[in-house]
Amino acid sequence: MLRLCRNVLVVDDEPKIREVVSAMLTSKGYTVFEAANGRRALELFAAENIALVVLDLMLPDIAGEDVCLAIRKKSRVPIIMLTAKAEETDLLKGLNIGADDYIVKPFSLKELVARAEAVLRRSEDDLLPLTLHSSFRDGDLMVDFERNTVKKQGTKVPFTPSEMKLMAALMKHPGRVLTRNELIDHAMGSEFEGFDRAIDSHIKNIRQKIEDDPKNPVYIVTVHGLGYKFGGE
Repeated sequence: MLRLCRNVLVVDDEPKIREVVSAMLTSKGYTVFEAANGRRALELFAAENIALVVLDLMLPDIAGEDVCLAIRKKSRVPIIMLTAKAEETDLLKGLNIGADDYIVKPFSLKELVARAEAVLRRSEDDLLPLTLHSSFRDGDLMVDFERNTVKKQGTKVPFTPSEMKLMAALMKHPGRVLTRNELIDHAMGSEFEGFDRAIDSHIKNIRQKIEDDPKNPVYIVTVHGLGYKFGGE
């Protein structure tokens, strides 16, 4: 399966570390965004479609742990923590607040790339959104990925497996625009042999099931010229 994207956010207040990590990741085909502090990291994360965050714990303004927690409230994107703390309790704390992996400084660039590839592979296989059970607009729409059910105003509506995968892909990245090709890669897989416009048909069917007015959707929103995003809050 192709990756949804290859954008990596590198957050570290040491310019040399950002420079060498960015150079290595760029050489491997990634697009790298750099932040020297937590505030800038959160700004970039909100503005860009980030696939992986490499996050230093010791930042000058916002603690890396707090940046991790802020990201976890919005996304399941993989996070690799960079830390000078080698104590087991510190490492476990990082994992408990949502980090996917950690690397103790000083570290090997080859090891970092290997860890990045590993967490991205795991992330690609994980279509689940932030929570398995989601309710929107005071229960108007309820999605249960554990039971593979969708309810509209309390009434269960039938969803095909492909429709559930598309809902999961969109809900995993709330508010972010996904192109048709990205939705195919992320939800349908490399074995999908249809045209990208087939996604439009699936989206139309989903809207008929969950929108009050399918022509003016609030959950599956069209971003003209780009793709679709999930608008539920």
